[in-house]
Amino acid sequence: MSRTDALDHLLARGEALLAQVERSLQHAWPGPLAAPDWAASPAFRYRSRHQRARLEPVTMLSAITLADLKDIDAQKDRLVRNTAQFVQGLPANNVLLTGARGTGKSSLIKACLNAFAAQGLRLIEMDRADLVDLPDVVSLLAGRPERFIVFSDDLSFEDGDAGYKALKSVLDGSVAATGDNVLVYATSNRRHLLPEYMKDNESYTHTAEGEIHPGEVVEEKISLSERFGLWLSFYPFSQAEYLHIVAHWLQHYGAPFSDDARNESLVFALERGSRSGRVAYQFARDYAGRAAAAAAPQPAARAASSAAQASPAPPTRAPQP
Repeated sequence: MSRTDALDHLLARGEALLAQVERSLQHAWPGPLAAPDWAASPAFRYRSRHQRARLEPVTMLSAITLADLKDIDAQKDRLVRNTAQFVQGLPANNVLLTGARGTGKSSLIKACLNAFAAQGLRLIEMDRADLVDLPDVVSLLAGRPERFIVFSDDLSFEDGDAGYKALKSVLDGSVAATGDNVLVYATSNRRHLLPEYMKDNESYTHTAEGEIHPGEVVEEKISLSERFGLWLSFYPFSQAEYLHIVAHWLQHYGAPFSDDARNESLVFALERGSRSGRVAYQFARDYAGRAAAAAAPQPAARAASSAAQASPAPPTRAPQP
């Protein structure tokens, strides 16, 4: 092989290698987030798989309504008012809903979507792990006529999570302002969204006058939750409130709230160690289902009845003389 041929061969191999590297980079680096069909659904899920992200329409929406949510009237009124302001193009706040599990935090947000979807409200659900891409989602929504709630359920961070700083930046702090058509609604069991340790108390300082000032560690941990303009706290239900919710869901499923249902619902809650709205809903489904099944004909009885109707009557024999 001549020197010229060897050089051409080397150049060809180099070009092939560069092309392979370019293809690998295209697969490794996600492309721009594409806009979905906004008319497909009032709700979307952010999905990121194999370095490709998309907004996936939710085809089966929760049918929960505001009327279904009992004994959280104060929280309901404040969230509905904030959402109504937002839909009308008026100033409104990002919202953090915290407190006891199963008390209606997520359901209240879903019910607000159902109440205001006809007025242009849309919801985009994002997992904690995907919040690092939140600025890209906000950029995609800029200029759209709809009003968007970015919803993150059961949100909490560990130290060093990339999504923590991304959310903090979007809420308040980035040089790029968030559009007035986007709010963040998040639920969490942690008031400040980050784990709090006993050693964090060591960072507090004391003045000569006895004043206490939080240290940098504590300040950092509360800085994210402070960027939510509206805090809604949820508390465990009393027994009376729990029974009120049970009665509502039994009526919803067509079952009476009898003394038997009342007693069973209390045992049901005791077994689960919680008198939450979720437990009340689960009991109502179980009790109403069992009651309906008991009232319906048993499969064997139905089969025997059908067979009797289908088979002809045996011929009668004339009496012997």
